[in-house]
Amino acid sequence: MTPPNSPDPLYRNISICQHQSCQRHGSPAVLKAFQQTALPPGVTVNGTGCLGQCSSGPTVKVNPDNVWYCRVTPADVPVIVVQHLENGEPVDALLNPRIHLKFSF
Repeated sequence: MTPPNSPDPLYRNISICQHQSCQRHGSPAVLKAFQQTALPPGVTVNGTGCLGQCSSGPTVKVNPDNVWYCRVTPADVPVIVVQHLENGEPVDALLNPRIHLKFSF
């Protein structure tokens, strides 16, 4: 596994909020789904305290990409793994709109 201080762009940490509001909306099942999924090398997963997005949980944050997903369900995990972690494309439909603003002109 690539160490956390490595500049290797393949290293990623998945943080899944396990605080009260997110737990009420299913974050333990999301954490379990990530833990039971074959992840690319260099990807770690952990439950965290509050990530400050209580109204849009379960919240999943991917670092160092600084990508925030909201209202994630266990069914979303395979899509995040393949599209984002393996292919490098964040899943637009799950992006937190409060953090990932979209503008159209």
